Amino acid sequence: MTRTPPALLWFRDDLRLADHPALNAAVEAGETCLCVYILDSSNTTRPMGSALKWFLHETLVAFRKSLKDQGGDCLFLEGDPAELIPQLMEQSGARKLYCHHRYQQEARDQDEAIARTLEQSGREMRRFHGTVLRPPETVTTKTGSPYKIFTAWWKAFKALGTPPLPIAAPKKPGFSDWNFLNGTSRKDKKSISPADPEKMLLPGHPDWAGKMGEYWEFGEQAAQEIAHDFASGPLDHYETGRNDMAAEDSSRLSPYLRLGVISPRQVWHICADKGAKTDREIYLSELGWRDFSWYTLFHNPHLPDRNLKTQFDALGWRRSRKDLVAWQKGQTGIPVIDAGMRQLWETGWMHNRARMIVASFLAKHLLIDWRQGEAWFWDTLIDADPASNAVNWQWVAGTGIEASPFFRIFNPLRQTEKFDPKGDYIRRWVPELARLPDEALAAPWEAEPAVLEKAAVTLGKTYPKPVVSLNEGRDRAMAAYRKTRAS
Repeated sequence: MTRTPPALLWFRDDLRLADHPALNAAVEAGETCLCVYILDSSNTTRPMGSALKWFLHETLVAFRKSLKDQGGDCLFLEGDPAELIPQLMEQSGARKLYCHHRYQQEARDQDEAIARTLEQSGREMRRFHGTVLRPPETVTTKTGSPYKIFTAWWKAFKALGTPPLPIAAPKKPGFSDWNFLNGTSRKDKKSISPADPEKMLLPGHPDWAGKMGEYWEFGEQAAQEIAHDFASGPLDHYETGRNDMAAEDSSRLSPYLRLGVISPRQVWHICADKGAKTDREIYLSELGWRDFSWYTLFHNPHLPDRNLKTQFDALGWRRSRKDLVAWQKGQTGIPVIDAGMRQLWETGWMHNRARMIVASFLAKHLLIDWRQGEAWFWDTLIDADPASNAVNWQWVAGTGIEASPFFRIFNPLRQTEKFDPKGDYIRRWVPELARLPDEALAAPWEAEPAVLEKAAVTLGKTYPKPVVSLNEGRDRAMAAYRKTRAS
């Protein structure tokens, strides 16, 4: 009796079973699926940051358990997918590869190369759209050129109708395991040796991720519960609650969306009929902003490393290792900046309002190249993705599409007054200032000596003095900006 060959199901940023078009297509075709995840070390695509690798490890543990419950498993490998995928298909006898489209140029190029290699051996790569609300190429202007303004793109996006409903997880997916690899000789140059995710993904010594696990749950079921809890609670006052830095009113779904533990279509339809209309529309537009970021990256492949507004190529960025490290460690002497950066280090995540404030401070008050900040976020955020990270940094720096003008410089003191008025956020993340009265918390350098002494704060010892005067930093940024306009 002839054995039906299996199919290879390549998971990337889609570690879930529900609303997974590639999996669904394989099941409908009657395939028996072998599942694989590859940590790409080919230098073809940008390596994951350290924090995201940690979150990936925990996510893979939960994902593999769900697969094993269905009789399957997910093989974890490290290497070049362009080499490993053809080898896996030859070794397993698979004739078809199922996966989702990717949208950054280097990943698309890699997928095209793999597709050509498979075609030469009579094999097939089948790709589906499963990581965004709509594929980037489906939203175009009347002339066919890409949108450069979110509001116009969002209008065109909504004119296409509601995003499709998510697909339920298959009841009988037909997974298989990889036990046949155990007998493969390692002397065979084409043999595949499973990688150890703990060695590849988890930090060594010291374990800087020690506290991060306290803030997150893992797996598809957890992501679903978080989404439903948000839709039935904070969504109802999202318009105001999303900016309260001390509150737990943001969805906190970004890490799960980053690795595809939940899909944007699932989140959209969970929230589509919940909450007040204004609050709901604001949140759905933020899901739209995520799609718009991928749309922008799709049409501008060098988004993470080049100014989209080329006039800023002439901007005289400062090179100050001292100031950069102070910003990274949350030791700038500006409490709201330090609170955001410390939240990032401890949890792998930062409140969105805080992200804007700390990014503006780096790029403008410190006049340090936004790419330095983008790289730090890339390494320390568990939700860092190639599109949103770059789009948002260029938005704040004023150098990209739909950018906030460079001369719009966030004032940390005013931002604290508006979005942390009682100082709860600062006290949580900068505990050495916790005993200061509300009126002294945002700018302790302006407080009377007696006030500082009573709160056990000694500037320059228990808490740093500001690395820059806010007025001087703003003036320096504006002078640099005027030079770019004059050149």
